[in-house]
Amino acid sequence: MSDAPAIVVHGLILAGGLSRRMGGGQKALLPLGNRPIIARVLERLAPQVAEVAINANADGYAGFGVPVLADTVAGFVGPLAGVLAGLNWASTQGADYLATVAADTPFFPGDLVARLSAQAVPGRVVMARNRDGVQPVFALWPVTLRGALEQWLHTDGSRKVQDFAAAFGLDLCDFAAEGRIDPFFNVNRPEDLAQAEAMLR
Repeated sequence: MSDAPAIVVHGLILAGGLSRRMGGGQKALLPLGNRPIIARVLERLAPQVAEVAINANADGYAGFGVPVLADTVAGFVGPLAGVLAGLNWASTQGADYLATVAADTPFFPGDLVARLSAQAVPGRVVMARNRDGVQPVFALWPVTLRGALEQWLHTDGSRKVQDFAAAFGLDLCDFAAEGRIDPFFNVNRPEDLAQAEAMLR
């Protein structure tokens, strides 16, 4: 039995994007099985972490009973801005790590955080990978990286999530499909929402 102390992981749902492929608006608030997509994401993530917050830059998220964090970097620079907001929040809550998930992916694994945490190494990011490749926003982030991330976002460097993680240390955690359902299936377009309804049934 290991004597290593248990790590404290908080969770963040990334909903700060512009939903361009859905035609604008807030796709995470669209109904899936008569409930907002993000409600299903929250229900799936909450049991896996100590606390949950939502990263969003629009109205409509206050009614879900968790903190709503806006980007602290202007200009919609992408998910890394949401990760930074989450890391800043998690650091004030005493968390060691922040687990991030996408707001448009309602079927992600129920053991996602446990499996990412099993590979946690101080100072390194752990990302999910499946048959389609790396899933960069499904990741475990050490809170100690928040200063480095803030500096990164105030330079002219890459805004790709994986590029930042690779620059500071990145490990991958493999996930297989669960039957016929891809757990990382995400709702980007109207036809994806119709497919998600079919998957839900």
